Amino acid sequence: MNNVTVLKATHINKSFRDPVTVPILKDISLSIGKGEFVSITGKSGCGKSTLLYILSTMDTEYEGDLFIGGEQMRGRTERQLAQVRNEKIGFVFQFHYLISEFTVLENVMLPGLKLKRFSEALVREKAMDRLEILGIKSLADKNANQLSGGEKQRVAIARALINDPNIIMCDEPTGNLDKANSLIVFDIFKELTEKHTQALLVVTHDQEFAKNTHRIIEMEDGKIIRQ
Repeated sequence: MNNVTVLKATHINKSFRDPVTVPILKDISLSIGKGEFVSITGKSGCGKSTLLYILSTMDTEYEGDLFIGGEQMRGRTERQLAQVRNEKIGFVFQFHYLISEFTVLENVMLPGLKLKRFSEALVREKAMDRLEILGIKSLADKNANQLSGGEKQRVAIARALINDPNIIMCDEPTGNLDKANSLIVFDIFKELTEKHTQALLVVTHDQEFAKNTHRIIEMEDGKIIRQ
Protein backbone atom coordinates (compact mmCIF):
# COMPACT_ATOMS: atom_id res chain seq x y z
CA MET A 1 0.00 0.00 0.00
CA ASN A 2 1.07 3.54 -0.77
CA ASN A 3 1.10 6.60 1.50
CA VAL A 4 -0.21 8.94 -1.21
CA THR A 5 -3.69 10.18 -0.23
CA VAL A 6 -5.99 10.31 -3.25
CA LEU A 7 -9.16 11.38 -1.45
CA LYS A 8 -9.69 13.16 1.84
CA ALA A 9 -12.94 14.34 3.41
CA THR A 10 -13.04 16.32 6.67
CA HIS A 11 -16.07 17.14 8.84
CA ILE A 12 -18.68 16.50 6.15
CA ASN A 13 -22.21 17.33 7.31
CA LYS A 14 -25.38 17.23 5.23
CA SER A 15 -29.01 17.89 6.09
CA PHE A 16 -32.27 17.74 4.16
CA ARG A 17 -34.81 20.50 4.81
CA ASP A 18 -38.38 19.37 4.19
CA PRO A 19 -39.73 21.47 5.94
CA VAL A 20 -37.81 20.68 9.13
CA THR A 21 -34.05 20.11 9.04
CA VAL A 22 -33.08 16.43 9.13
CA PRO A 23 -29.36 15.64 9.51
CA ILE A 24 -28.29 12.93 7.02
CA LEU A 25 -24.49 12.90 7.44
CA LYS A 26 -22.84 13.87 10.72
CA ASP A 27 -19.20 14.93 10.95
CA ILE A 28 -17.77 12.45 8.42
CA SER A 29 -13.98 12.40 8.06
CA LEU A 30 -12.06 9.80 6.04
CA SER A 31 -9.16 9.39 3.67
CA ILE A 32 -8.31 6.86 0.96
CA GLY A 33 -4.74 6.07 -0.09
CA LYS A 34 -3.38 5.05 -3.48
CA GLY A 35 -3.76 1.29 -4.00
CA GLU A 36 -6.28 1.00 -1.15
CA PHE A 37 -9.44 -1.09 -1.54
CA VAL A 38 -12.06 0.30 0.86
CA SER A 39 -15.70 -0.70 1.33
CA ILE A 40 -18.50 1.33 2.93
CA THR A 41 -21.17 -0.75 4.65
CA GLY A 42 -24.21 -0.15 6.82
CA LYS A 43 -27.97 -0.68 6.82
CA SER A 44 -30.17 0.88 4.13
CA GLY A 45 -30.80 4.54 4.92
CA CYS A 46 -27.59 5.00 6.95
CA GLY A 47 -26.22 7.54 4.45
CA LYS A 48 -23.81 5.42 2.36
CA SER A 49 -25.06 6.49 -1.06
CA THR A 50 -25.48 10.12 0.04
CA LEU A 51 -21.85 10.10 1.15
CA LEU A 52 -20.74 8.57 -2.14
CA TYR A 53 -22.57 11.32 -4.08
CA ILE A 54 -20.71 13.96 -2.09
CA LEU A 55 -17.31 12.24 -2.39
CA SER A 56 -17.84 11.92 -6.15
CA THR A 57 -18.60 15.70 -6.39
CA MET A 58 -22.11 15.03 -7.77
CA ASP A 59 -23.72 16.57 -4.67
CA THR A 60 -22.30 19.96 -3.65
CA GLU A 61 -24.84 20.82 -0.93
CA TYR A 62 -22.81 19.96 2.19
CA GLU A 63 -20.62 21.45 4.89
CA GLY A 64 -16.98 20.42 5.31
CA ASP A 65 -14.05 19.91 2.98
CA LEU A 66 -13.33 17.46 0.18
CA PHE A 67 -9.95 17.03 -1.48
CA ILE A 68 -9.32 14.84 -4.53
CA GLY A 69 -5.72 14.46 -5.65
CA GLY A 70 -4.83 17.09 -3.04
CA GLU A 71 -7.16 19.70 -4.59
CA GLN A 72 -10.06 21.35 -2.76
CA MET A 73 -13.42 20.61 -4.40
CA ARG A 74 -15.52 23.22 -2.60
CA GLY A 75 -16.27 26.42 -4.47
CA ARG A 76 -15.75 24.96 -7.93
CA THR A 77 -18.17 25.55 -10.77
CA GLU A 78 -20.27 22.69 -12.15
CA ARG A 79 -18.13 22.73 -15.29
CA GLN A 80 -14.93 22.38 -13.22
CA LEU A 81 -16.46 19.53 -11.21
CA ALA A 82 -17.54 17.75 -14.40
CA GLN A 83 -13.92 17.92 -15.54
CA VAL A 84 -12.74 16.50 -12.19
CA ARG A 85 -15.24 13.63 -12.49
CA ASN A 86 -14.08 12.76 -15.98
CA GLU A 87 -10.38 13.08 -15.23
CA LYS A 88 -9.91 11.93 -11.63
CA ILE A 89 -12.85 9.63 -10.81
CA GLY A 90 -13.96 6.36 -12.42
CA PHE A 91 -17.53 5.20 -11.77
CA VAL A 92 -18.97 1.70 -11.57
CA PHE A 93 -22.64 1.36 -10.67
CA GLN A 94 -25.01 -1.53 -9.98
CA PHE A 95 -26.47 -0.83 -13.44
CA HIS A 96 -23.67 -0.55 -15.96
CA TYR A 97 -25.16 2.25 -18.14
CA LEU A 98 -23.54 1.01 -21.33
CA ILE A 99 -24.84 2.37 -24.65
CA SER A 100 -26.35 -0.81 -26.06
CA GLU A 101 -25.98 0.04 -29.77
CA PHE A 102 -22.27 0.88 -29.31
CA THR A 103 -19.57 -1.78 -29.38
CA VAL A 104 -17.68 -2.69 -26.22
CA LEU A 105 -14.64 -0.79 -27.50
CA GLU A 106 -16.71 2.34 -28.27
CA ASN A 107 -18.27 2.27 -24.78
CA VAL A 108 -14.86 2.04 -23.10
CA MET A 109 -13.42 4.83 -25.28
CA LEU A 110 -16.21 7.35 -24.51
CA PRO A 111 -14.78 9.04 -21.36
CA GLY A 112 -11.32 9.12 -23.00
CA LEU A 113 -12.65 10.91 -26.08
CA LYS A 114 -14.62 13.30 -23.85
CA LEU A 115 -11.46 14.23 -21.93
CA LYS A 116 -9.79 15.31 -25.21
CA ARG A 117 -6.33 14.74 -23.76
CA PHE A 118 -5.23 12.04 -26.21
CA SER A 119 -5.79 11.36 -29.89
CA GLU A 120 -8.55 8.94 -30.88
CA ALA A 121 -5.92 6.37 -31.88
CA LEU A 122 -4.27 6.54 -28.46
CA VAL A 123 -7.63 6.36 -26.65
CA ARG A 124 -8.42 3.24 -28.72
CA GLU A 125 -5.07 1.72 -27.73
CA LYS A 126 -5.67 2.53 -24.03
CA ALA A 127 -9.18 1.03 -24.26
CA MET A 128 -7.85 -2.21 -25.76
CA ASP A 129 -5.25 -2.34 -23.00
CA ARG A 130 -7.96 -2.01 -20.32
CA LEU A 131 -10.04 -4.72 -22.00
CA GLU A 132 -7.00 -6.98 -21.96
CA ILE A 133 -6.41 -6.36 -18.23
CA LEU A 134 -10.02 -7.41 -17.63
CA GLY A 135 -9.79 -10.49 -19.84
CA ILE A 136 -12.42 -9.33 -22.34
CA LYS A 137 -10.33 -8.10 -25.29
CA SER A 138 -12.08 -10.66 -27.50
CA LEU A 139 -15.40 -8.84 -26.92
CA ALA A 140 -14.14 -5.48 -28.27
CA ASP A 141 -16.23 -5.53 -31.47
CA LYS A 142 -19.40 -6.99 -29.94
CA ASN A 143 -22.35 -4.70 -29.29
CA ALA A 144 -22.98 -4.07 -25.60
CA ASN A 145 -26.50 -5.57 -25.87
CA GLN A 146 -24.98 -8.95 -26.83
CA LEU A 147 -23.17 -9.38 -23.51
CA SER A 148 -24.05 -11.21 -20.30
CA GLY A 149 -24.51 -9.26 -17.05
CA GLY A 150 -21.06 -10.21 -15.80
CA GLU A 151 -19.42 -9.17 -19.09
CA LYS A 152 -21.26 -5.84 -19.04
CA GLN A 153 -19.97 -5.08 -15.57
CA ARG A 154 -16.40 -5.84 -16.69
CA VAL A 155 -16.83 -3.45 -19.62
CA ALA A 156 -18.08 -0.81 -17.15
CA ILE A 157 -14.91 -1.33 -15.07
CA ALA A 158 -12.72 -0.99 -18.19
CA ARG A 159 -14.56 2.25 -19.02
CA ALA A 160 -13.95 3.54 -15.45
CA LEU A 161 -10.21 2.91 -15.91
CA ILE A 162 -9.75 4.62 -19.28
CA ASN A 163 -8.59 8.03 -17.96
CA ASP A 164 -6.28 6.60 -15.24
CA PRO A 165 -8.42 8.06 -12.43
CA ASN A 166 -7.15 8.83 -8.94
CA ILE A 167 -9.97 6.73 -7.55
CA ILE A 168 -12.77 4.44 -8.74
CA MET A 169 -16.06 4.77 -6.86
CA CYS A 170 -18.56 1.95 -7.00
CA ASP A 171 -22.18 1.80 -5.84
CA GLU A 172 -23.29 -1.81 -5.27
CA PRO A 173 -21.17 -3.09 -8.20
CA THR A 174 -22.13 -6.72 -7.55
CA GLY A 175 -25.77 -5.97 -6.66
CA ASN A 176 -27.10 -7.42 -9.92
CA LEU A 177 -24.63 -10.29 -10.28
CA ASP A 178 -24.73 -13.93 -9.22
CA LYS A 179 -22.13 -15.32 -6.85
CA ALA A 180 -19.72 -16.49 -9.57
CA ASN A 181 -19.70 -13.12 -11.33
CA SER A 182 -19.48 -11.27 -8.01
CA LEU A 183 -16.30 -13.19 -7.25
CA ILE A 184 -14.87 -12.35 -10.69
CA VAL A 185 -15.54 -8.63 -10.11
CA PHE A 186 -14.00 -8.82 -6.64
CA ASP A 187 -10.86 -10.49 -8.02
CA ILE A 188 -10.59 -7.81 -10.72
CA PHE A 189 -10.83 -5.06 -8.10
CA LYS A 190 -8.22 -6.79 -5.94
CA GLU A 191 -5.83 -7.07 -8.87
CA LEU A 192 -6.37 -3.42 -9.81
CA THR A 193 -5.40 -2.29 -6.32
CA GLU A 194 -2.49 -4.69 -5.84
CA LYS A 195 -0.94 -4.73 -9.31
CA HIS A 196 -1.93 -1.30 -10.62
CA THR A 197 -2.13 0.65 -7.27
CA GLN A 198 -5.65 1.80 -8.15
CA ALA A 199 -7.65 3.26 -5.25
CA LEU A 200 -11.17 1.84 -4.93
CA LEU A 201 -14.10 2.93 -2.78
CA VAL A 202 -17.06 0.54 -2.88
CA VAL A 203 -20.50 0.97 -1.29
CA THR A 204 -21.84 -2.54 -0.76
CA HIS A 205 -24.47 -4.55 1.13
CA ASP A 206 -22.47 -7.72 0.44
CA GLN A 207 -20.74 -8.54 3.73
CA GLU A 208 -18.68 -11.31 2.14
CA PHE A 209 -17.36 -8.82 -0.43
CA ALA A 210 -16.67 -6.15 2.21
CA LYS A 211 -14.77 -8.36 4.63
CA ASN A 212 -12.20 -9.22 1.95
CA THR A 213 -11.40 -5.57 1.14
CA HIS A 214 -8.43 -3.85 2.79
CA ARG A 215 -10.62 -1.77 5.07
CA ILE A 216 -14.29 -1.43 5.99
CA ILE A 217 -15.88 1.94 6.77
CA GLU A 218 -19.05 1.08 8.69
CA MET A 219 -21.86 3.63 8.89
CA GLU A 220 -24.87 3.94 11.16
CA ASP A 221 -27.40 6.79 11.30
CA GLY A 222 -25.27 9.11 9.19
CA LYS A 223 -22.09 8.60 11.19
CA ILE A 224 -18.97 6.49 10.73
CA ILE A 225 -18.85 4.04 13.63
CA ARG A 226 -15.78 2.09 12.46
CA GLN A 227 -13.03 2.57 9.88
